[in-house]
Amino acid sequence: MKLSHQLVVSSLAVFVLSACSGNAAQRRQAKDDFEYLNSPPLKEWQLAEGSTPEFYTNYNIPQGDFSGGVGKDVDIRSPQQILELIPGARAERKQGETTLWLLREDELDKVWQTALKMLQERDIALVEQSDTRLETDWVTWTEQDEDIEIGSRYSIERLVVAGRHGFKISLIDWREDGKQVPVTATSKERYNALMTNLVTARYDQDLREEAARKAEELVKQIPISMGSDRSGFPVIIARTPYNVLWLRLPTLLPEMGFELEERNQSQGTIKAKYTAPEDGFWSEAGIKPLELAPGSYTFLFGDLGNRTSINVTDSAGKPVDETLLEDMVPIIAAVVEKQAK
Repeated sequence: MKLSHQLVVSSLAVFVLSACSGNAAQRRQAKDDFEYLNSPPLKEWQLAEGSTPEFYTNYNIPQGDFSGGVGKDVDIRSPQQILELIPGARAERKQGETTLWLLREDELDKVWQTALKMLQERDIALVEQSDTRLETDWVTWTEQDEDIEIGSRYSIERLVVAGRHGFKISLIDWREDGKQVPVTATSKERYNALMTNLVTARYDQDLREEAARKAEELVKQIPISMGSDRSGFPVIIARTPYNVLWLRLPTLLPEMGFELEERNQSQGTIKAKYTAPEDGFWSEAGIKPLELAPGSYTFLFGDLGNRTSINVTDSAGKPVDETLLEDMVPIIAAVVEKQAK
């Protein structure tokens, strides 16, 4: 048997909802005491002689052979949710196992490769590997909600059912403090979800990195010109989508002499302090210096679909002159061209 590998789940802190503060046991258990466990057993209701009983079904106690934890064995933590970070995937949870259903085989291939990458990056060993099934070695979880060391092993499978393509994760072995013991339904569901979220989070990271790479490629060639907004007022027009341009503004504006102070993407505003660049900047760019007084300015960006409008106001909230906007056009174009090289 290979040595188990430590998997620190602090990176998953955003996924874990802690019920309350305090030590690990307090976060898992109810706040009050467990005196109710000493309650006397229920007895049959004794009716007074000659009385007519009336019962309301709202308060019927369900009949059956029920089993489960009581007292300190009841885990009050919020259920672990599956993060919906894979576009088009639907999560199905049955008996503590998690299956992600995807519409196409190529989507499943991508999730499968993401799982392999995640396991390798986190140094999680495999004891079995085929084209359709993986079985992990022991994974050790370190979590604030546990006061003992938790270990688990997983089976990861590819499924094809009725034209649907599934990615299934099953917890197959469990140990506490180094001893292999039966896993509770709550722990099985919780730690299956945590392992699934490691895969979905890694998939989301790849999507974001790919989007950033594409955005960087798109923003390399941005035609800049004067135009007008939907109200007819003069603005600078960048012929690229708003979200693409926004990613480059933290590097674009400072090179023009604007020190960023505040940014608000949802409102499309950036507040910045202007200090004229050195003379070498203007000579290198082959453009005349911008006749803009040092001070604070606000850039206003408008989403025009496949274009973005740019306007500028001074510290008093008054739009700068149209001539200043016109002078900014070659400057922005020069900086964009320089960064594209």
